[in-house]
Amino acid sequence: MPEAGHEAPLDRMFVALADGSRRAMIDQLSRGPASVSDLARPLGIALPSALKHLAVLEAGGIVRSDKSGRVRTYRITPDAFAALEAWISARKAHWTREFDRLADYLDGEEQ
Repeated sequence: MPEAGHEAPLDRMFVALADGSRRAMIDQLSRGPASVSDLARPLGIALPSALKHLAVLEAGGIVRSDKSGRVRTYRITPDAFAALEAWISARKAHWTREFDRLADYLDGEEQ
């Protein structure tokens, strides 16, 4: 069983990615930094709602923010998806090995 400390960041990331509005914000931020207003406007949501979504993204380690005066600017965290990519790669490698074993078994049965 994986350690709880190892799974918690992934859990937060999956929670952050589970919402379409948050994924839309990530898509927008992939084009460059943006203010809360810039992120809320295309979604047609109020600033408090946008801030709640951004807090979930920040807790998931996907975005970070800087404040300059009254403007808070968000950007994608460098290597934000590295842990997720590693998790997916490990599962993909496991299932590739399992399917290769199954194929070898079935090839042996045919002969």
